[in-house]
This record gives sequence, structure tokens and C-alpha cells, in this order.
Amino acid sequence: MRIRKPFAGAFVAICIVAALAGFSPTDYKIPTYKQSDKALHFIAFFLLTFTFYWILETSRRKVLQLTFTICTVGMGMASEVIQGILPIHREFDYYDILANVMGSALALMACNWYHKRMLERKRAARGYAAVAGDDLDERDIELGENVGDQESGVIRPTVEEELDTWDENAEDDWDAAEDTNGHDNGGDLGVADSKKRAD
Repeated sequence: MRIRKPFAGAFVAICIVAALAGFSPTDYKIPTYKQSDKALHFIAFFLLTFTFYWILETSRRKVLQLTFTICTVGMGMASEVIQGILPIHREFDYYDILANVMGSALALMACNWYHKRMLERKRAARGYAAVAGDDLDERDIELGENVGDQESGVIRPTVEEELDTWDENAEDDWDAAEDTNGHDNGGDLGVADSKKRAD
């Protein structure tokens, strides 16, 4: 599992800016341009979720679950709880949580959609085809995860298939089988014959 450093750096920078803006005392005024602070919450968590999603290079399902847990649920709700606990004279606001979750969810859906398209293009470029019933999210071949044991490539027919293709008039190759058996056990057969003659 590899870390994409540019996205990690962007995530840390946005976290610092969002923390300074969100946990600063009420005396500090954020520049406003006739917009609601809910729009700032929405944009901040959209950017946080977007950058966090692309930090870890692993399977799509793992990234989706981790980003949803940390950004959408964890940070989206915990930030307002911390604001209410800290003595910074800021009030707990349910609408701020709603704006956080909506911004994070929109970024998560956009990243997940693009990630899925990206993996499909890679598979198509390398000639991989989706097999019905395969969970491709858990088997990202490009990333080398959960590939498991490789098949030998030898396909043996079943008993039913052999019976369907069996020909009664085909010549049996018993002579070759006897030659092989005689060659393998020739020493033992010779010893047994000499004992019988001696008797």
C-alpha cells in the first residue's frame, strides 16, 4: 500500500486551514462575500474528502470505507462536537454537520465514480475482462492484491465429457501400456521366472 505524497500534503494543509478557521475564537472573523458559513463548511469538507480519498493507493472498496469513516462520519461530526466542548464561545450547530456531511458525501461519490472508471480503463487497456460473479473491487489485479494461486492452465475433461467423446471402434493402445509395465517391472518378472524354473 503506497502513499501519494502530494495528496497527503494537500490534505494536511487543508486540515490546518480548516482547524484555524473552525476552532478560532469568535473575535477572529473569516472574510465573507455574502455567503453563508454553511457554504464554507461544504467546500472545506469537499476538499478534505477529495484529497484524503487519493492518499492511499489500495483497492477501491478499502479506500471508500476508510474515507467514509474518517472524513464523512468522523471529522464531519467530531468537528462540531469539539467546537461545542472547547471554550472558544462557538455553538454546536446541526446545520453545520449537515453541510459537512453533504460536502464530504459529494466528494466521496465523485472520487468513487472516477476511481471505478479509471480501473475499468486500465483493465481494458491490459486486456482483462470482467468475469461474472467476480468481485473486482477485492481483486484489483493492477495493484497485485488478493490475486491468490494462479491456475496451471491445464483443463482436464470431466467423466461425462470423456464418455460423450468415447469411440467404441477406436483401437486400444494396450501394447504400449504392456511395454511400459514390462519395462518398469522387468527386473522383478525375470527373478520370478527363474525361481519357477529352478523349482
